[in-house]
Amino acid sequence: MNAAPALLGYAALVGVTAPRVLLRSAWPHRAPALGVTVWLALTVTFVLAVALAAAQLASPAEHLHAGLVGLLHSCGVGSGPAVPDPGTTDAPAVALPAVVLGAWAGAVAHRLLRAGLRRARHRDRLDKVGVRCPRLRVTVLPHATPGAYCLPGLRARIVVSDAAVRLLSARQLDAVVEHERGHVAGRHHLPLAAAEGFAALFRRLPLARHVRDQVALLLEMSADDRALRRHPDAVLATAMYELAGGRTPRGAFGAAGPSPAVLRMKRILGPRRAPHPALRSALASAAASAPFLPLLVACPPGV
Repeated sequence: MNAAPALLGYAALVGVTAPRVLLRSAWPHRAPALGVTVWLALTVTFVLAVALAAAQLASPAEHLHAGLVGLLHSCGVGSGPAVPDPGTTDAPAVALPAVVLGAWAGAVAHRLLRAGLRRARHRDRLDKVGVRCPRLRVTVLPHATPGAYCLPGLRARIVVSDAAVRLLSARQLDAVVEHERGHVAGRHHLPLAAAEGFAALFRRLPLARHVRDQVALLLEMSADDRALRRHPDAVLATAMYELAGGRTPRGAFGAAGPSPAVLRMKRILGPRRAPHPALRSALASAAASAPFLPLLVACPPGV
């Protein structure tokens, strides 16, 4: 039996319906790191479903099954007395999913490379005009606009304008810097690049239209949480208000951020309740298992 219709139906469910459910849910703002994981899990399972559907359409079901099982055996996964010959898989059944997966990986790699080059050029300029602040462990940049941002990566930098140093109190400045450290420590540029690569590849898909903005917002909230573990809510909120007019260079994360500041402000100043542990466990399990569901649809056990 060819599983292409089931895979395409599953892809439609993930690409169209799931984003609507997530956007109406309150829990992602309560657990932003988990929210990022779920959004990215949806992108992975969607790409795998599309790739396997392409393979199913290009090859008879029994050939695809042999190729999948053989691939799993070659990776040390699966059991059985005999290892199917992957050579029985038709060439189009290998080429089509490879094109889908390669395009996705290429889109993500392109954004990582482009952002990395942009950050490298910006770091070079900072070395010429910035001043290192040992107390804050940041680079102070002469600029009339109050602002703060970070350049993540191998040579990460946290940058604060001298206008922000003059404007903010010591506690506010510490809270802002801690927010930026959250971006650097969490390597937030990686999930953001994954979301942007997916959005560029599947532009008209509802999941693609929302994943980039939602991941960016949740990463900002996750960095807020790091700052809030060490600083009072009001300190971070007033610092954000003071920096609201600041601009962030492309390729960097900013304290004012690319995300809706009003949502973040309401979250910081309002009551914050973590999701119930049972809900958190269920969502984490669903995110971990989602990438494997297309494989089970394409090659169910016992087939």
